[in-house]
Amino acid sequence: MAEGGEGATLEYTPTWVIACVCTVIVVISLAVERLLHYAGKYLKKRNQKPLFDALQKIKEELMLLGFISLLLTVFQVRISKICISEKLANKWLPCKKEAPAATAHFLTNFFPPGGRRLLAEASAASSNYCSSEGKVPLLSLAALHHLHIFIFVLAVVHVVFCALTILCGGAQIRQWKRWEDAIQKKEYDPEEALRTKFTHVQDHTFIRGRFLGIGKDLSVLSWVHSFFKQFYGSVTRSDYTTLRLGFIMAHCRSNAKFNFHKYMIRALEADFKKVVGISWYLWVFVVAFLLLNVAGWHAYFWISFIPLILLLAVGTKLEHVITQLAQEVAQRHVAIAGDLVVQPSDDHFWFHRPRLVLVLIHIILFQNSFELAFFFFILVQYNFNSCIMGEVGYIIPRLIIGVFVQFLCSYSTLPLYAIVTQMGTSFKKVIFDEHIHQGLAGWARNAKKNTHLRKTATDGSSTQKGSKEGSVGVELTKDGGNGTEMGDVEAQEIKHSPSPMSSSSDTQRLMKP
Repeated sequence: MAEGGEGATLEYTPTWVIACVCTVIVVISLAVERLLHYAGKYLKKRNQKPLFDALQKIKEELMLLGFISLLLTVFQVRISKICISEKLANKWLPCKKEAPAATAHFLTNFFPPGGRRLLAEASAASSNYCSSEGKVPLLSLAALHHLHIFIFVLAVVHVVFCALTILCGGAQIRQWKRWEDAIQKKEYDPEEALRTKFTHVQDHTFIRGRFLGIGKDLSVLSWVHSFFKQFYGSVTRSDYTTLRLGFIMAHCRSNAKFNFHKYMIRALEADFKKVVGISWYLWVFVVAFLLLNVAGWHAYFWISFIPLILLLAVGTKLEHVITQLAQEVAQRHVAIAGDLVVQPSDDHFWFHRPRLVLVLIHIILFQNSFELAFFFFILVQYNFNSCIMGEVGYIIPRLIIGVFVQFLCSYSTLPLYAIVTQMGTSFKKVIFDEHIHQGLAGWARNAKKNTHLRKTATDGSSTQKGSKEGSVGVELTKDGGNGTEMGDVEAQEIKHSPSPMSSSSDTQRLMKP
């Protein structure tokens, strides 16, 4: 029945066993697929398009994982039969070899005894294949299977941790809704609006909390203040009120009742789609981290500081942007008439790109997920005392750093990102409702199509005139007045071409979220 110690093939496996296993696998797969499907329908019903797009991104990641799984399964035998020299196989090992029998350590408790026996037999078969040539396998079936599981665990942990970060950060941002509601409920007093009100700049709460009165020579103190500010009261009510007014005055001056809080939530949900995915450069990080996991290097301990340093740098920068906005007003004015208004600008951000902050947060969350996913994988797959886990003195700090990064990113850095990145020169497209955005996109497509048709008609007319230039020169002279017909037609088309912002009332309607 079973030759070569490989176990029974499908030829000698009971049909009821095959049917039962296939049934269980298909039922689980369909259940997950239906769950994602109904989750998508629910989000569409609630008009949560950004979260729906994030769900589609998760489906793409699952498809990628399925493709990776398929490749590893199909080519695992061929990979295990790639042979290399034993000297090369003993370089850059995660654990130092103590005895030839140490390979049994990698057949772990994750599998039942029968599974470990089959993996051992399969590994022995591939080892015998290469030993006949005086070499060793490039990657054993057991190690290949563990790598397969680790990639899956990494993707799942990344998605879960990103979701937790967005949920916790979103909960923190939703606490600002009471500030927005208080502003919306504030009644408009025409007499108060006409009365000129001068206020000393230093009397504003925003200025007192952000501007330290230091000069450019002592700007390092401003950075130190921003560094510590991210740990307590990262965004206050005066910060929210002032930044909100600066955004409205820069981008939708005609709509003073613009719901800035709702716009921020929609923008954060749209960004979640980008954060939850695993981009190509993140897979490069995975390969680099796996490469550096050499015995004695304690690479993962040092790597755990990368997301921590990046997170502190991003938080400090975001706080410093608010401080710069306050300093600009305080240094230019002694007293101001009316409310204090800051001027949003891309110049306050690294390389004049506010979107770069989102890329850094994406890297931070993924690297932190990698650290924690690797810990849980080794803990379950091997055990806490495994040599690949490392020494306890290096493990505990890694866990503390990982938890701290997750907490700080959720409750401080992400809310800071949500409001401070709105202080750029431009606004995000989620400022429009979905149906308005679709209408603008449709109008843009139609305008582009009409422009292309007019250009084609003009080029055709020019070509026709050029071909007849020598023979009908006199006729062209006589009909010279007709040369303006095409221009008149174009002018009429442009005049009657619909515009999405044809009146001030339409503009105000578009800017309402």
